[in-house]
Amino acid sequence: MVGRKQQIEAMTELLALKKSYFVAVTGRRRVGKTYLIDQVYQNNRCFRVTGIQDASQSAQIANFVQKMAEYSNIPIVTMPKNWQQVFILFKKYLDSLPKNKKQVIFIDELPWIATPRSGFIQLLAHLWNDYLSKEKHFILAICGSATSWINKKIVNDTGGFHNRITHHIQLPPFTLAETKDFLLSNKIKLADSDVAQLYMALGGIPYYLELIRKGESATEAIDRLCFAEGGFLKTEYNQLYKALFDQSANHEAIVGVLAKSRSGLTRAELSQKSKVAMGGPFTRAMEDLVLSGFVTVQQPFGKIKQGTIYRLIDEFSVFYHRFIASHKKAGAGVWQEIAKTQSYKIWLGYAFEALCMRHLTQIKRALGIANVYTEVSSFYKIADNTNEGIQIDILLDRADNTINICECKYYTEPFEITKPYSAVLNKRKELLKQFTGTKKNIFTTLVCNLPIKKNDFYYSTIDKVVLLEDFFC
Repeated sequence: MVGRKQQIEAMTELLALKKSYFVAVTGRRRVGKTYLIDQVYQNNRCFRVTGIQDASQSAQIANFVQKMAEYSNIPIVTMPKNWQQVFILFKKYLDSLPKNKKQVIFIDELPWIATPRSGFIQLLAHLWNDYLSKEKHFILAICGSATSWINKKIVNDTGGFHNRITHHIQLPPFTLAETKDFLLSNKIKLADSDVAQLYMALGGIPYYLELIRKGESATEAIDRLCFAEGGFLKTEYNQLYKALFDQSANHEAIVGVLAKSRSGLTRAELSQKSKVAMGGPFTRAMEDLVLSGFVTVQQPFGKIKQGTIYRLIDEFSVFYHRFIASHKKAGAGVWQEIAKTQSYKIWLGYAFEALCMRHLTQIKRALGIANVYTEVSSFYKIADNTNEGIQIDILLDRADNTINICECKYYTEPFEITKPYSAVLNKRKELLKQFTGTKKNIFTTLVCNLPIKKNDFYYSTIDKVVLLEDFFC
């Protein structure tokens, strides 16, 4: 398996310990939750069931019981009428299993099984509290694309599941390095620039990356998947949020607005532009999007709560709103034409900055401050009659009396620092000191995709350079 080292280590460790564990794996749709659990626990699985989307309670019961019959090799003569009867049979089956090895119960797409007023969740909680947790040889593993549902109903439940989860694993998308390794595992060899282009459009989503074909460039892959007739990702967005959230209209409205904002928006700005009412509707939708890894919350420098910025970090959602949605009737080859437009160049800058946000760990490592406590923030001040405005999207506020101002720059041809650009960057340092009163060292860090030409302005302005190649380390 590519990547997932920390998650695999944490999950594998449970197999050797003499105690029962309750593991919840959450994450974005298509990120590989099911695959992770299947691979780690395949030799210890005693039961595995997947919920059926939009199915009735009777259909879910029939599916669950059929799986139980397959694993127990005992035919079900009379189909249970409700979940209570199912769990009586299920406990009898589990009690018959050997106790000298870990037995893994895997319930996939749990939110689909737990239909409203079915009682499934309450009975599962009772099974864990009354039986499984008292034994030493079980692992109950659950997952589902509806991360917010699992967090609310299971992880943060105040009822039967309160404080019962022993391990909550939030599975993130692949990093750039993991993306490259994943492609290589499928015999696909691409230049780092092509891997980055794929990532900026599709994100590090294993399911999407699995669709890349050997022998095609990033441009060809994006064109085929997102724009050509029958392209899988051409219609993916239509189901993405609907599969994750009930009443997803508010979520999609917020995402649609954020997708068009390069630097993110405040709560008030988002509510106004998305037309999602401030208060309960907005709060619930935003909590869902943050928990599911689509949106990140960025605090302004100095931990000032007012001015908190929300940014959409799901690459595919941004790409869909920027290009796919407006080119649905276009056919193969349109991506190469789009790449000639100004909107494409604007997107590249946005996407590269988002790429940097995704890889702050790698940026810190390249700067040699991997072990220095660092807070990531931003700083914005609107110009007025007396002061110039300033906008800094990524500030690394370090515990060693230092601040890195990260200037993210994506370019397609050799780039060099000009006198006017040097003046802008140096002025930014001065304004940050002036407006915040900080006494810390302030370094200008250039994060770019290609090596930069070094001239006098470079040496008088840039303190450190981080290259795209450093993201792959």
